[in-house]
Parts: sequence; structure tokens; C-alpha cells
Amino acid sequence: MSPGTVLITIGRLPKALDFARAFRAQGWRVIVAEPFGRHLTGASNTVAFSRVTPAPSVGKAAYLEALLDIVDRDSVDLVLPLSEETMHVAHLRDRLPSGVSVFAPPVDELLALHDKQSFAALADGLGLTVPRTAALGSADAEALAMGCDYVVKPALSCSGRGLSFGLAGTSPHPASSDARQIVQQRIEGDHFSTFSIAHAGRVATTVVYRGLVMSGTVAVAFERVDHPAITAWVEDFVSRTRHTGFISFDFIVDGEGVPYAIECNPRVTSGVHFIETADLAAATLDPAAPPPRVRASNRMQQFYPTLTETQGSVFDRSRFGTNFATLLTARDVTWSFRDPWPFITMPVTAFQIIARSIATGRSFGEVSTEDISWFEDAV
Repeated sequence: MSPGTVLITIGRLPKALDFARAFRAQGWRVIVAEPFGRHLTGASNTVAFSRVTPAPSVGKAAYLEALLDIVDRDSVDLVLPLSEETMHVAHLRDRLPSGVSVFAPPVDELLALHDKQSFAALADGLGLTVPRTAALGSADAEALAMGCDYVVKPALSCSGRGLSFGLAGTSPHPASSDARQIVQQRIEGDHFSTFSIAHAGRVATTVVYRGLVMSGTVAVAFERVDHPAITAWVEDFVSRTRHTGFISFDFIVDGEGVPYAIECNPRVTSGVHFIETADLAAATLDPAAPPPRVRASNRMQQFYPTLTETQGSVFDRSRFGTNFATLLTARDVTWSFRDPWPFITMPVTAFQIIARSIATGRSFGEVSTEDISWFEDAV
């Protein structure tokens, strides 16, 4: 695909900055659509300008109309959703002008992956390892809870929101106010996450990583690892579903080394920071491109959240040592000598998220996505 104008549909998160830099380096004009007036990626010298949109949480239809207006007004060639807004933006697929594309699967496929219950059923039907999963309130959920420890969580959620845990033999109860919730077998083991780019069932790259420093249930510093069993699971799933687009998973690996996919995130996750920025655009656009390189550093961090978590753990001996060592040694995901302002101005551009996180007592990750997440009751 020849360079043109790319519309990145989120700007507040570091993953958007990676793609803005990557596409600009390949000669593209980069525009960002974002409900926030100020945001991390907007401070980058790789961005031509940003457009403010309504938040999807205010109304799905208004959000899509605003994006269509930007596509028309700014002569956009490619729409690139990256985070939770992907579930909204995918609805543009059949509404875009001729010659304009969106890098996302058909919306029905996308939402089936995002929904934790339908994803578990799909993967189980393919013979892949997933925890037993059932709809809260069903007879299957009651039977599951009688036989094993379990987790209750929303069928549609992100950032670890609305979780509760139950012991075998107890009846499961709602963990939040969400309309649909699931009961899932609790697998004991180590937690890993992945990020992949796929084209028609072929994986261009997969990064496996684990959290080093956590803000609630969201990692703000992470380490890339080699895990052949997880990589093989991802490749099998992508191949058998013929997936095209970004796709990510959370896994629990049990004591015998078996990976269980606990959920699918059909979007970009923090694993993207381990990929050389220069290779991201080609890996996204060209199915025949060579596999993108991974960065030499196998530890990355979001510096300011990691600093906050380190300061908060000063009196916690079990966490402070790891947090402090990570803060000193991990590479920041935003810093670039050629493009320094996103890092320098982050306390200002992220102030709206920081202030809301402090005011509500919720994690930075949860607050940063609440207005763009997909919920069935919004219109």
C-alpha cells in the first residue's frame, strides 16, 4: 500500500505513539482522532494534527459519524484502530468510501473474540486449552462452581475490571453491575500475555511477555520471554480462524507447562513495544514483509506509572526491590531523542487520566479506557 494519510483512532496510549512514528517514517501523513483534547501522541513531531471526537461511551453513532467526517474532510486512506475503540471503529468497515480501508476484522468476528464467553467456546471447539467457562446464572455455571475454584468477571471488559474469586463448592454471585458476566475455572499458575500481527491466518510476529510492575491488574513494566507452547497456541488459533488484524491473549500456564488462554484481546497490547518501531508499518500493511525485528531490550516500562508504583511500594519489601530495579534498568516505551516531547509532556497530556484515577481510586489502565470500551447498552 503506497503512503497516504493514516487515521489513528486513539492518541492517549503509548501504543499509538509507536504506530505514529512507524507510519511517519514510511512517508505517511499521520492524523489522530481522540476524545481527549490533549493526549500523548499529539505531542509527537510525527503527527500532522489531531481531531477531537465524541467519546464512544457518549454514543456509538455520534462517534462513528465523527470518524467518517474526518475520513472525508482529511482525505484519509487507512483507518487504524489500536485499543478498545477497535470494537467501535470496526463498524466503519462497510461505510468507508471506496479506496479507504480499516485494519480490523469484520465486526462479527471481532466481537466474538472480545466476548469472553464466545471466545472460550470458539477456542474449546478448536480443541485448544481454555478454562471451563459458563454464563453466570446458568446451570452450567453452578455446576462449574461446585467442582473447582472460579473467577467471576464481565463478559465484556478490559483492564481487569470487575473481578471476584470464589472457592469450589460456593455459589457464584455477580462481581459487578455488568449485564452479562461469566464464571470461569480458576487456573493456578503463571500469567503471560501476547501480542501478534496476523494476515489471513498467518502470524507475522508474536511477542510473549509478562508483567514486572503492576498498577492494579495492568502491567506498566514488562519483560519479553520465550515460551514456545504459548507461541504455538497462538499460531494454531490464528491459522484455524484465518484471522487478519491485531490479536492478543492472556494466558495462565499451569504447573505442568500447559497454557490456558483466559481471554482474547483483538487489539494492540503492550507487547507491541518490544517490536522495532521501524518495522511496524510494513508488518501491518504487507503480508509478504519480513518478520519484524524485536528490540534488543527485553524489559520495557511506562516510566511515570512505574515511578508512581515504585514510590507507593517503599514500605512493601516484597515489591519495592523489584519495582526499583525495573525503574532503573527497563527502557521507557515513549522516549526518543528525535521525538522527545511525548515523554517530557506526559504529566500534562495525561493529567485528565491521572486526576480521575486519583479521584476515583481506580487504576490508570481502567480509567484510560473507560470512555472507549465496548458495552452493549451504549447507542
